[in-house]
Amino acid sequence: MTDAFSSRTPQQALAALLERYAPQRLLLIGASEFPALEAFQVAHPETVVALAAPGPLSADLASQRFDLALVVDCLEHLNKPDGLRLLGGIRNLNASRIAVLTDPAASGWSDTDFYSLALQASERFKRDEQVLKLYTYDLREYKQVPDWLNAKFWANPENFGKYWW
Repeated sequence: MTDAFSSRTPQQALAALLERYAPQRLLLIGASEFPALEAFQVAHPETVVALAAPGPLSADLASQRFDLALVVDCLEHLNKPDGLRLLGGIRNLNASRIAVLTDPAASGWSDTDFYSLALQASERFKRDEQVLKLYTYDLREYKQVPDWLNAKFWANPENFGKYWW
């Protein structure tokens, strides 16, 4: 991500994420509704949306898997340790993809707090004096397979696939 501000609005960025991933099961933590989600639900009525208030997930939600977790207007209402536990738990147990839209000034979070959870800074938005940032995590894109991880670089590549120890 560059330091430039996005030409899109936060709603447009969230709508693009929803269209890109087209989740069948969506977890929304924080804001109960926002225009991008409403438009997505109209276009995809089969999508199951679970809502959670800022804070620890209920036992019912914590035991489920989701295609995408959206955290919108949430971290501003939690202290940092609770927010770290929430995002880490969702990343590890509940969803392979996460998108977090936050106001860093209001939440007290820095880029390194998100990087420590393996989230990437995707976009920055500015309206008047307020700056919002969108952070994303996708397990499938988190780490690319290195080119050296193949039989060519084994100690005895001619034995690759021949012997089982």
